[in-house]
This record gives sequence, structure tokens and C-alpha cells, in this order.
Amino acid sequence: MATPTQDWTTEQLLSDAVSKKDIVTFLHVNATHDFLVEFKLTGKLPTVVKNAKKDSLSEAYNSLFTRKAFRGADEPSEEDIMAAKTTAPTETKVEAAVETGPPKFTKTVLKKGDKIGFPRKGSNVAVFYTGYFDDGTMFDTNDNTKKKSNPLRFRVGAGRVIPGWDDAMLSMSRGEKAKIVIEAEHAYGKKGVPDAKVPIPPNARLTFEVELVSLD
Repeated sequence: MATPTQDWTTEQLLSDAVSKKDIVTFLHVNATHDFLVEFKLTGKLPTVVKNAKKDSLSEAYNSLFTRKAFRGADEPSEEDIMAAKTTAPTETKVEAAVETGPPKFTKTVLKKGDKIGFPRKGSNVAVFYTGYFDDGTMFDTNDNTKKKSNPLRFRVGAGRVIPGWDDAMLSMSRGEKAKIVIEAEHAYGKKGVPDAKVPIPPNARLTFEVELVSLD
């Protein structure tokens, strides 16, 4: 591209004869990007014109010719750079997949209930149960018909039993008997129950056979 000529004097630059827009446009077309960065003249034309002071623009204009910091033919102008930024495709943000943990419990129905009486949070229920570790070892039970054991009674959702039980009760109907497998984090978690008659180790998944005998 041809070398630009210095057509404006300092007096003209500082007067109303030459507008700030004219000076900024000239510099954007003819100056190197590094030169514009140095004089803080990069960006969209209206913004630069609004923020620039006339004396600073005059200094930049004269310095351009003194230093011969002219843009080469193969170097994009500031307007070209801004246009490219405006039309550049927007990067698509990929959301990280949210991993869901294991289910709170899994249930296998051993005996169907009445399909009518389902506990809700706050319901009082009575259950017989037997608990097993993964290796089949029984660690607790109240289901001993020979001794006529009393059912365990508790209010659903009151935190009186492990969280997996509270959730599982909501899926059972009166009279139902089910095998319920509860993951450790919804049972006794990392602490376990070391002081129990049969200690429950940390991070133990537990299996229960539970019969919902009544609710109110």
C-alpha cells in the first residue's frame, strides 16, 4: 500500500477543522496495530473517538510520520481486526456432564401389598425386618415369629431410621414385603456402627428384607 501523506498540521489537528473521528479513522487505516496499542487507540471506532482527547490524537498522528509506523500491505487494519472479532463464530460452551451417584436404594418385591395404603412423610409405620451384609451375614432382625417380636415403629421422614429406609417406605404399600438394598451413603456411611451388637463396618452396603405391616 502507498505511504500516506501528512496533510494536516498540528494547528489543524487541534482545531475544529479536523474532527476526532477523521484522525482516528486515519490512524486505524494506516498505523500498525502495535502503534495503536501504544497510544491506546485500539477498539471500535465510535468508542475510541468518544474516549480519545484531541491533543493525544494530534501527538499520535505526528508520531506516526516521525516513526514511520505505517501498516504493511499484508497487515490487517484495526477496522479489519474488529470486523473479524465481530463475525467470528461464538465458541460453544460444553457443560460438563453431571455424574449421578448410585441410587439410594433398589427394591425387589417379595410379596405384594394392598396397593392402596402408601406411607407419606409423617406417617407412622410398623415393620418387621432382617438386615444382611453383602456376604449374607445377618446383622440385625426383629422378625422372629417364634418369640412374637414386636414390629419396629417409626415416623417416616423424621430421621429416626437411616435415610434409605425413609425413602424406601414411600414406595411400599400396606402388607408388602420387599428386599431393599441400600447404598452406604444412605445407610451408615463412612462411620458405620462399630458399637452395635454386630458391628457395621464403614462404607457398608446393606440389604434388608422388610415387611410393612401397618401404617397410620
